[in-house]
Amino acid sequence: MNRLIRIRRQENKDSLPYYEEFCYEVNDGEARISTVLLELSRPGVRNKAGEQTRPVSWEHSCHQKRCGGCSMIINGEPRLACDTRLSDLKGDVIRLEPLKKFPVVCDLLVDRSAVFERYRELGLYLEEETAYDGYDDETVTEAAFCLQCGLCLEVCPNYHPAGEFLGMSGMTEMAGLLVQAEGDKAGELKKTYRRDVYEGCGKSLSCRNICPAGLDMEMLLARSNRRAWTRR
Repeated sequence: MNRLIRIRRQENKDSLPYYEEFCYEVNDGEARISTVLLELSRPGVRNKAGEQTRPVSWEHSCHQKRCGGCSMIINGEPRLACDTRLSDLKGDVIRLEPLKKFPVVCDLLVDRSAVFERYRELGLYLEEETAYDGYDDETVTEAAFCLQCGLCLEVCPNYHPAGEFLGMSGMTEMAGLLVQAEGDKAGELKKTYRRDVYEGCGKSLSCRNICPAGLDMEMLLARSNRRAWTRR
């Protein structure tokens, strides 16, 4: 069976976007969007008209729903390419587009570096080994499964890369740290959380059902909010 793949393409950040169509013959019932893109990212690829065109650019690494790199918009919904089966997609055309809240580098590849740079500026990454006493381990374990894929940021009505609100991916980075931080460090972290997460979140919970890792965003948010407003 052939499926028509329509991809929103853009040669670089300064060029105009356009759509290009490709035919893909599905021979495997378990084939995923990442399977298609691996074929279309090879030299010599041809479009629907049979014309040779440049390989499709996209971000990928593990292909096992662990790295979060292959996030994009698939048929209008933010999803991971490696976690989306062609057989689950309805309609004659499969439409692939880059995430809309981040600058396009090329085709489906976007620049999310501003997100990670902000985390570094706020000191959310561990810089040294730390001891963990086991308190509230469910929160720490749950938060650790965040893929940092950006899908929650894509659907969040309150998140913008240039704004202060970190979004739920930033909340997961803070959740484990809030549990373990002590003394002055805990006080500063709580202030940062209240300013950059609590005050910016509109509690729409649009992120609740989008997470490919299945994180309980409502639980993590509630527990992190409690930690940020209590002394312990």
